[in-house]
Amino acid sequence: MLLEFRVRNYRSIRDEQVLNLVASSGDKDLAETHLASTGLKSLPSTVRSAVVYGANASGKSTLLLALNYMRAVVAESATVIQPGQTYNVQPFKLDEEFAKEPTEFELAFLVGGIRYQYAFSMTAQRIVRESLLVYRTSKPTQWFSRRLADNGETYVYEFSAYLTGSRKLWQDSTRPNALFLSTAAQLNSELLGPVFRWIVESVVVLPAGAIVNHDFTTALLATEEGRTTIRDFLSAADISIADVQAVPRKGIRNQFVFHAGGVAHATHEESEFLVPIFQHSTPKGSAKFELHEESEGTQRLYGLVAPVVDVLKEGRILVVDEIDCSLHTLLVRRIISMFHDPALNKRGAQLIFSTHDTSLLDHTLFRRDQIWFTEKDGDQATRLYPLSDFSPRKHEAWERGYLMGRYGAVPFFGELPDILKHTSPRRPRALLQPSDLTAA
Repeated sequence: MLLEFRVRNYRSIRDEQVLNLVASSGDKDLAETHLASTGLKSLPSTVRSAVVYGANASGKSTLLLALNYMRAVVAESATVIQPGQTYNVQPFKLDEEFAKEPTEFELAFLVGGIRYQYAFSMTAQRIVRESLLVYRTSKPTQWFSRRLADNGETYVYEFSAYLTGSRKLWQDSTRPNALFLSTAAQLNSELLGPVFRWIVESVVVLPAGAIVNHDFTTALLATEEGRTTIRDFLSAADISIADVQAVPRKGIRNQFVFHAGGVAHATHEESEFLVPIFQHSTPKGSAKFELHEESEGTQRLYGLVAPVVDVLKEGRILVVDEIDCSLHTLLVRRIISMFHDPALNKRGAQLIFSTHDTSLLDHTLFRRDQIWFTEKDGDQATRLYPLSDFSPRKHEAWERGYLMGRYGAVPFFGELPDILKHTSPRRPRALLQPSDLTAA
């Protein structure tokens, strides 16, 4: 369960920005459906979803990318990243001083009822600082900390007696461009392994425009339970799909094997694939369609089935940039409502997404502490803030207020220039030629 995410000096984010998923203690609206219990007295509950609004280029995607970037560094620093290899981390470039400073990330989350607070800062060349706080009681214990020494080469480590295991081996094995947490987890630390796995496996990110691999959903069709889940999911979307089945087909699988010296050898072998077939039913008849014959929206919805089902089942965090891409507003509402349904979301799964769909700014769909905004300040740095900062009335028209600029985070337009003044555009050719409309 994610409690909080902090990031500083990453792309358009200069100053530290905080996405807080801890529910407001004084707000009881929709508490039975929209909140999940943490079991902690100091932080009783978290929100099950959070939405981020903002103008184009305001930093919505940057915030979600930062969360994914942190997850990727944890996942790959000890295994994929090679000695001496640099990262493509991008600091805030519009301030010369900040461009020289490290980028900072921090996550606060619950694993097994225990609160963890993990943070690190980094440059393209190395990890600068790293620490892990553990709240077994109300007072935290710092299991380990690591910081770059004044000489700029070696590191100073501090360990708590609670962190048992081969600490000296983990320390000596940690490269300057690798995280201690990741290295220790790879070397079978029993205490740090669950922390590493939660960060790597629990955060599922779908970037804007990402092509969701349909194979994950198709794999569910191999069982009757999975087929029923997909059919019910699509039927609930009211897109006239009465049934879906998987049909085995043979095809050619291309594989590349890299031999010594970097020479690649291509192989082609016949394999069997599962192909989804959709049955549409109407009062006048029925027909079967393959996935490529369905609309773009149906294809995207089909691809989302497996991630959504997996996240709900395992209690993970689904992060989607521009969730409304190719999906109708009511379908987006349907997905959100699945996370707000305690009968479906039994393990505290969370949904974090960005959107431009202002119709979702509805007090029947969200609480005030679930809505966030991003906008650029005078230095073109991203600022993140919640709707609750404005203390809106419970039944205030949030959509109308947002579009009127009451909460900021909307574009402001100047005079429209005469774009035709200095141009004489040529008449575009037809996109389709007569030959394109006939069968070969």
